[in-house]
Amino acid sequence: MIWSKCRLLVVAGLVLGLGLGQAAPAMAGPADVLEPVMAGEFALQAGDLAQAAAHYLRAASSSQDPGLAERATRIALLAGRPGLAGEALARWRELAPDAGALPAAALELALLRGDRAAALDAASALLEQADDRGVAPLMSILGSARGGQRELARQVLQGLLATDRLPPRLGGWLAMAGLARRLGQPDLSGEILDQALARFPDDPRARLLQADRLRSEGRDEAAREQLEALGGTAGLAPELRRAAARQLELLGDHLAAAGMLGQGPQDDDTLLQRARWLVEAGEQAALAALYEEAASLDAAPSVERRLLLGMLAEGLQRWAEAEAWYAAVPAGPGHDQATLRRAGVLARLDRGDGALALLQSLHDDPDADGEILRDAFLLESELLERLGRHDQVLARLDGALSVFEGDPVLLYARGMFHERAGRVDEALADLQLILDEQPDSFQALNAYGYTLLVHGDRVAEALPYLERALELAPESAAVLDSLGWARFLQGRHQQALDLLRRAWAREPMAEIAAHLGEVLWVLGRQDEARGIWREGLRLSDSDPTLNQTLDRLLEHRTP
Repeated sequence: MIWSKCRLLVVAGLVLGLGLGQAAPAMAGPADVLEPVMAGEFALQAGDLAQAAAHYLRAASSSQDPGLAERATRIALLAGRPGLAGEALARWRELAPDAGALPAAALELALLRGDRAAALDAASALLEQADDRGVAPLMSILGSARGGQRELARQVLQGLLATDRLPPRLGGWLAMAGLARRLGQPDLSGEILDQALARFPDDPRARLLQADRLRSEGRDEAAREQLEALGGTAGLAPELRRAAARQLELLGDHLAAAGMLGQGPQDDDTLLQRARWLVEAGEQAALAALYEEAASLDAAPSVERRLLLGMLAEGLQRWAEAEAWYAAVPAGPGHDQATLRRAGVLARLDRGDGALALLQSLHDDPDADGEILRDAFLLESELLERLGRHDQVLARLDGALSVFEGDPVLLYARGMFHERAGRVDEALADLQLILDEQPDSFQALNAYGYTLLVHGDRVAEALPYLERALELAPESAAVLDSLGWARFLQGRHQQALDLLRRAWAREPMAEIAAHLGEVLWVLGRQDEARGIWREGLRLSDSDPTLNQTLDRLLEHRTP
């Protein structure tokens, strides 16, 4: 008998720890409490929430433990039983009138009952809690409302604003503005933000949210004014300065975004992001200033900093400095990337053998990153072709594809090598392998169509590939150039001119200059053609397409 009583208490203790992730309430002791508690837990395990709530309410009525009443309330709310939840909440309030979780439960109950006044009172009580502790549960409860309760949640939020019961600090106002958006009330969100800006004029967070809202509405100039009103941002908290810079990026002003982020303390992340934005903006002078700044920050730069400095030096065509930064990256994370980029820089410095030796060291490294190893094969094949070792190029690409079977980048490289060598069938076969796996690869579609154009003038056969490529990538300079050349070969000179001008404006390249100049030449606009060809030669005086065009059309090579 004694053993069985002990066993009963042990089982009860285990059962009380189950269900809803709540801590078990304190044991009330008498059988008229223990029995309904156990019955409630068994009902929970059976999935009968209503019965579980009723049992827990009975236990709470016989106990002074507020935990039982709280548990009964929460289970009844989950069961969607407002009558049970109301009784349990009343008992909970009776036993623990100052419990911090009471207003949240009262709000859930008011939403369940459809009682707007009670919901507004409960929401107000939550927002009156110290240190804005009630904002998060209010956001959660109102934001997750569904069906008819969602409309009531909107009315509660409107009522809080109308009766001036929003939180005393800006953070709470911003949270409420976000909640209004979640509830599908952008106008109310804007009204809350407007009032927040008027009430907290010196807080930058309000202006940032205003800027975001205005930008999303297409009011870019007004958004920019909000950001400019922040004044100097060096004193902003780092996360706010980043947010302000991000808004400028979204407005398309990469230079201003980089300038904003450049104020205040810098780290590897901010330096890298500024570099990306300045590259987007095409600001060489600003990139040079960033390079000098980053190089002077630390006597012993991190691996990430050295890689960034190397890439910046590359962008500035300071090849020797770039090679030195990459050479300074020690063994470990980042070394593979530094080795690959260093090989590319050595190739720029006409040190092809040194570049090939570095690439071989990557092939010999069993721990080398797979993607970097693949890129090493690509760079090596490019270097070998540049050095005139054509027999080794194909062997290297074949070897790479035996390691990275079916890799589309390697297949593309081998296909283009075949095309340059005049092996059209082999080139088309490699490109077709890509299209079999990736039928919407605009690069492969464009290369396939262009190969048909330049090897046999197979215009009708090429057009479907090129037109599909343009659908997929309407702003690709390479695709515009290919389709423009196809239109020229069809005799549709005006269409060709329009496409080729777009390609040239998008990305000036020597091959595009060759095509655009030839169309202008045929249209009788020889002076314009010569001007385009001169610009093409400045970009690359060794481009075969441009040189062949000049040899064919000009009596004297100087355009």
